[in-house]
Amino acid sequence: MDDRVLLITGASRGLGAATARLAAASGFKVALVARKAESVAGLAAELGDDNAVALAADVADWPSISGAVAGTVERFGRLDAAFANAGIGVGTSFFGTDDPDPRAWEEMVRTNVLGAAYTARAALPALRETAGHLLITGSVAGRYIRNASLYSATKWAVTGMAGAIREEAVGTGVRVTLINPGITDTDILDDEQRKKPKLAPDDIARAVLYAVQQPPTVDVNEIMVRPTGQVL
Repeated sequence: MDDRVLLITGASRGLGAATARLAAASGFKVALVARKAESVAGLAAELGDDNAVALAADVADWPSISGAVAGTVERFGRLDAAFANAGIGVGTSFFGTDDPDPRAWEEMVRTNVLGAAYTARAALPALRETAGHLLITGSVAGRYIRNASLYSATKWAVTGMAGAIREEAVGTGVRVTLINPGITDTDILDDEQRKKPKLAPDDIARAVLYAVQQPPTVDVNEIMVRPTGQVL
């Protein structure tokens, strides 16, 4: 990959960590972003100081995530791809059956929606300089309505966001890809989901690398990956 530079939010575990390892093995330099730098320091050490940097940022805080992008460019001299992957899930009941205090929803909405938007806004000026690539983690839940799920609604918002950014990026050389995983073995799953067929984080990492390894004339706009046997 000629030392291209990839920034990954939510890099401390799950899809982010798996993507970082695969990207580094494919020749990328990687900027690993998590709320606490120590959460990704071990992964950065594993990948090597020449290949990885650990950065602290809250994606839902504009000075924080824009500072992480600036730190990446300062460290590696460029930015070729950004993976807005950070996200969290919180159970919701709009009738208040399971979660009587809806204020618990706020962090999820800020992280999943505003965090993705801030990451895009922070990264796109640098990506325009390299005709780079923005990737965003959506979800199959952002394509099919889920009963009582505000998480699903946040991913519907991300689906619309990715399309809006792609249209704005026309003429800049920047490519935009929405990655929509099905049920994946991460800590975001509830007990019922853990009983169902699941993808491994590496399965999604391969989808990310597929998109970024296409030639500059190919813009893979959306990838949906389900485990075999998932109904919706």
